[in-house]
Amino acid sequence: MLEMQSTSIAPWHVCYYPIPNRFQFHHLHLSKKNTNSTISTCYQSLTIQTHSPNTSSLSHTNSCSKEQEKASNDDDDDDNNKNNASYLRQNDAFMKQLYSSIETSKTQNPKIPNKKGKGEPESAVISTSMWWAKLKAAVGQNINLEGLACAASVVTRDKHLVLPHVFVPDIRHIDWAVLRREGFQGVVFDKDNTITVPYSLALWSPLDSSVERCKSVFGNNIAVFSNSAGLLEYDPDGRKARALEYAVGIRVIRHKLKKPAGAAEEIERHFGCESSKLIMVGDRPFTDIVFGNRNGFLTVLTEPLSLAEEPFIVKQVRKLEVALVKRWSKKGFKPTSHRLLPDTMQCVKDPQLL
Repeated sequence: MLEMQSTSIAPWHVCYYPIPNRFQFHHLHLSKKNTNSTISTCYQSLTIQTHSPNTSSLSHTNSCSKEQEKASNDDDDDDNNKNNASYLRQNDAFMKQLYSSIETSKTQNPKIPNKKGKGEPESAVISTSMWWAKLKAAVGQNINLEGLACAASVVTRDKHLVLPHVFVPDIRHIDWAVLRREGFQGVVFDKDNTITVPYSLALWSPLDSSVERCKSVFGNNIAVFSNSAGLLEYDPDGRKARALEYAVGIRVIRHKLKKPAGAAEEIERHFGCESSKLIMVGDRPFTDIVFGNRNGFLTVLTEPLSLAEEPFIVKQVRKLEVALVKRWSKKGFKPTSHRLLPDTMQCVKDPQLL
């Protein structure tokens, strides 16, 4: 019967090798928030291995004696101390290079600053901004906040500003030649429900002949001043304005503020004359007419071309505006007389039909 001999397995010496340059994580991109904690964890794990060089050695078999273990460990002490000292130097060098590579990475690949400052992803910020801009445009075109503020002033102090100099069903009832003869130099049209149906770029076909007569009398001194096309807030690149110009053949004035807010500088600059020599034509008493009267235009109020395409809230506001105009007219309020046309009815065709 063979007698089994116990064999001891010599301890596996811990060897440390310097990390080659190609593996020193120059491609590593760590966020600023986690940089310190990541490096600290890495350094602690390396330190633990340094102070416990034998923890990665293979376990001895049960047949090894304590004396053999002690002798083997004593023989390894000197070698391990030398290896540890060498490794510490390499470890320090590695940590310096790691810090350096992280700083270089942050410099070469800077993060885009988050405008919100709340840790939101940049894509979410952009998406939110676009959503808010679209919502603001949709609500703003239906609810004129500037108009509401101005309406409060009109109702309490300046009721006469909402009353037009001339009221007609549409521009076919205006005698352009009379207005030109009296000294007026240009015409400013509102867009929606004045010369086009709401949200349309095409001129309302029954008005073609009247628009052509207006062009023959005033030449190029005709323009559109709208709260949609040409308004910087809703048409920043002028795309709507250019499309309308191409469709109707009338210049669109670019402007910053919605009617009735603001003055007439952009219009006066476009025509090269004072606003008192211009005619403002529109369908909304509290926007077109108030803006025109405040800035010295001759104001012409028309009936809306179509109510079918208007939003519900706009229809309700329009009913309120018309009711107030009728009420104040019956109470004797009158618009301020215009010096170029004291008798406003002389520019109206067939006044008996009104």
